[in-house]
Amino acid sequence: MPHPIMFGDDDMGLAELRRIALALPEAVEKISHGRPTFSAPKMFAVYGGSSKVGQANGDMVRFPYSVLLKIDESERRALEQDPRFFFPMYLGPFGWLGLNFEAAQVNWDEVGELVDASYRLQAPRRLIRELDAR
Repeated sequence: MPHPIMFGDDDMGLAELRRIALALPEAVEKISHGRPTFSAPKMFAVYGGSSKVGQANGDMVRFPYSVLLKIDESERRALEQDPRFFFPMYLGPFGWLGLNFEAAQVNWDEVGELVDASYRLQAPRRLIRELDAR
């Protein structure tokens, strides 16, 4: 049974995220687990997420207007201290964090930098060279 679709094309921040992510070399969007995911060919961003961290009763907290990104270890500790970020279910243990678009005014330049950094951690070297040559 497929996952239900958990977003709408007019959801907050999705158009901006698409513009940023799909501008990267060979980036594609597909629906995985009901959410837009961006890959080249490995996944580097996901729109929307959930977390259980900090929930005493184990309840899941949904962040429908957010982006999940692979984070470099050198940046991780600082971003974990920022209240806009959350530890996403399933991907968090693999070095990913979520940025909640509802937590504060979104700085799209910052989102662009985070998406770029995530892409660079996941994309093949030839695509990173192509990006650098632009």
